[in-house]
Amino acid sequence: MKYFFYVSGLLLLSLGIALTILSDLGTSPFDALLVGLSFNVGLTVGSWEIIIAAIMIVGNAMLGRQRPELLGIMTAIIVGIGIDLWLHILSAIVVPENVTSQTLYFTAGLLAVGVGSAIYLHTNFAPIPVDRLTLLVKELAKTNLFVSRTAIYLMFLVLAIVFSGPIGIGTVLTVCFGGLILNAIMPVTAKTLDRVLLPNHH
Repeated sequence: MKYFFYVSGLLLLSLGIALTILSDLGTSPFDALLVGLSFNVGLTVGSWEIIIAAIMIVGNAMLGRQRPELLGIMTAIIVGIGIDLWLHILSAIVVPENVTSQTLYFTAGLLAVGVGSAIYLHTNFAPIPVDRLTLLVKELAKTNLFVSRTAIYLMFLVLAIVFSGPIGIGTVLTVCFGGLILNAIMPVTAKTLDRVLLPNHH
């Protein structure tokens, strides 16, 4: 059951990422970097998700002076395949014609990312390397999640600009609200999932 939620959460997360990419309003700095790389270097967006995850897993291991979290690669592979799959399926259907539809797709995407992240993080199985890095920076810099997440977002933002990824109003909104949405959704998701995963504990 736990694996089912883990995979469902990741597929929902990748659906959200695909929707923000297709909304054409700009994506999160990390996804903007993936799209920029895909566009300028080649390979699919999902492939870059996996490649960068692999690099970050090594980096995180060095930062935290621990063994590489190889399970994180599995998470990245599911998300990577998910993104490519959704982009393939949705690119024919999701054609934002005006600002209203763009905003709708983007909002739906942002919420799907929040809910998907909350679900997969709650299964506590294998965090995506970006999430692990967020926790590492929080510990090393002795700061909170919001500050460490924002610092990492800014780093990816610079990289995304270098590789001319899709930076737009959506990028700003993701940086401002991504963490807040996750914070708001986490407790609700935790309650709901615990009801399903731990039915005997009332």
